Amino acid sequence: MSTPYYHRRRSAVVHIGGVPLGGDNPIRIQSMTTTPTDDTEACVAQAKRIIAAGGEYVRLTTQGVREAENLRNIRAALRAEGIDTPLVADVHFNPRVADVAAQLVEKVRINPGNYVDTARTFKRIEYTDAEYAAEVQKIRDRLVPFLSICKAHHTAIRIGVNHGSLSDRIMSRYGDTPEGMVESCMEFLRVCVDEGFTDVVLSIKASNTVVMVRTVRLLVQQMEAEHMAFPLHLGVTEAGEGEDGRIRSAVGIGALLGEGLGDTIRVSLSEEPEAEIPVARKLVDYAAESARVRALAGEGIRDGVLALHYDETSLEDFQLKAAMDAGALLIDGKAKDLRLTVGEGSPITAEQIASTQEAILQAARVRFTRTEYISCPGCGRTLYNLQDTIRRIKDATSHLGGGVKIAIMGCIVNGPGEMADADYGYVGAARGKVSLYRGKECVEKNIPEAEAVDRLLQLIEADRSV
Repeated sequence: MSTPYYHRRRSAVVHIGGVPLGGDNPIRIQSMTTTPTDDTEACVAQAKRIIAAGGEYVRLTTQGVREAENLRNIRAALRAEGIDTPLVADVHFNPRVADVAAQLVEKVRINPGNYVDTARTFKRIEYTDAEYAAEVQKIRDRLVPFLSICKAHHTAIRIGVNHGSLSDRIMSRYGDTPEGMVESCMEFLRVCVDEGFTDVVLSIKASNTVVMVRTVRLLVQQMEAEHMAFPLHLGVTEAGEGEDGRIRSAVGIGALLGEGLGDTIRVSLSEEPEAEIPVARKLVDYAAESARVRALAGEGIRDGVLALHYDETSLEDFQLKAAMDAGALLIDGKAKDLRLTVGEGSPITAEQIASTQEAILQAARVRFTRTEYISCPGCGRTLYNLQDTIRRIKDATSHLGGGVKIAIMGCIVNGPGEMADADYGYVGAARGKVSLYRGKECVEKNIPEAEAVDRLLQLIEADRSV
C-alpha cells in the first residue's frame, strides 16, 4: 500500500481497472515490460515479476495491430492466475493500434508527437494560422473515434508527451520549449474535455531533469488556467542505469513530489523492469516521510552551498534521499553547489560521497564532471541487448570525462529527439544493425552490431582530435 503524500495536489480520480488513480488515492507505482508483445509467455512472466515486486500497473509496448491483438492473450493468461493488475498499451505512430488496444486493456498511452503528426524530421515548416488550425483539426478528427471506443470499453488513456518526439509542427510553431511541450499535451486534452472524456492521465517526460521539472510545473499552471485538474504520471525518461539512473530519476521526480505533484511514477532504468519498483517505492515513501524536512532544506544553504547530512548505512538510500532533497534547490538555482555528509561509523565511503555529489550536480545540470549516458530502459521494440551494450559503451568511453553526452537508444521512437540533447547517439536500426548519430544527424547507418561500439569510439575520438 502506497504511503499517502503530504500536501499533495488534489487531482481528479481516473478509474484504471480496479486500481483508481488521483484524488486521495495513493501514489501508484508502475513499470514496463521489455519483452516482445507478441510473445505471450515472456510478457506474462515479466509482468508477474513486476507485480510481485509491487508494480500496480504494467505497460507493454504495442508496435502494431498484431501486438495489440495479442494483449488479449496476455491479459487472459494473467487473469487465469487470479492477477487483475491493470495493463497499459504503449502506442506510437499508428492510431489504429490504439483503437484495437483500447478494446482489450485498461489503459492506452498515446504520444501526441506521433499519433497524427508524421515522425519528427527536424524540418521547420511555416504555417499560417488557418493552416495550423487545420492541422489541429486533424487531431480532433482522429482522436474522437478513439475516445468513443475508450468510453464504450471503460478504457483510460494517458496523453504522454516525450521531449524526444515532439512533432515538427509543434517545433516549428513553439520551438524546443516547455511551452511547446505543454501545448502538444493540451491540444489532445482539450479534445478529451470537449468530448466529456475524463479518464485521462498526463505525462511530460524528458531525459533532462531541468526540462522535465519546469515543463510539468508549466503544465499544471496551464491546466489550472483552463480549470482542469487531471492526474500526473512522473518520470525522467532515458534515465540510465546504476547510480546515475537512480540519482537522475530522484532529482527530477523528487523535485516534483516535493511540491505535491504526481499521482503515479515510473523510474525508467536500463535494467530488468522489476528492479525499478523498489526504487520507485523508496521515492514515494521518502517524499511523504520528509516533506517538511525538504521544505526547510533551503536553510542549509550558505554562500550558495547546500549542506545536507544523513544517518544512512545504505548507499542507495543515501543517494536517493540526497538527490530528492537537493533536486529542486539546485534546479531552481537556489543552491550552486552541494556538500553531503554521513554519520560517524557509516560504511558509506568518502569516495562514494564525492561520487554522489558529482552525480547529483550533473543530474541537476549544475556541473558536468563525468561522461553522461542517456539510455532508454528498453521495451519490446529494443533491437539489441541493451544492458550488455550499455556496459560495453561505458567501458569504452567513461575516460572521456565531463562535457560528453552519449545517448544509447534501443529503437528510433525517441532516439533522434533525445539525442538532440546529446553529443553522440547509438540507436538500434534493425535486428543486428545500429546507426550512429552526431547530435541529431545520422552519420553512419546500419552498422553491424558487432562493430558499432568501436565505430562509436572512433567517431568521438576523430571529432576530439580536430
